[in-house]
Amino acid sequence: MASKLFVGRLPYATTSEELKELFAAYGTVESAVVIIDKFTDQSKGFGFVEMSTKEESDAAVKALDNSEVAGRQIVVSEARPQEKRPPRDGGGYGGGDRGGFKPRSDNRY
Repeated sequence: MASKLFVGRLPYATTSEELKELFAAYGTVESAVVIIDKFTDQSKGFGFVEMSTKEESDAAVKALDNSEVAGRQIVVSEARPQEKRPPRDGGGYGGGDRGGFKPRSDNRY
């Protein structure tokens, strides 16, 4: 059964491929992804790695947690399940007040 790990404090230049190579020494990497900001297209400095077994992920955590990667001390831990978030107001098409036309109270335009 696959085990998912959180990897934090990554150097911003780290790619998903480099993250995969780093963890490959400890077992089979099912997936590795560095999270990218959708607006700036730059790394957010963290990512997730999915190892094929719990034993492999435990070995990777033991070896890599608080280790140094390109001058930064990274954090590696078991990933927590994603928390449910409340629905956002004003999302999608036509939702929310975006400061468009508003009639004046004195009827002058």
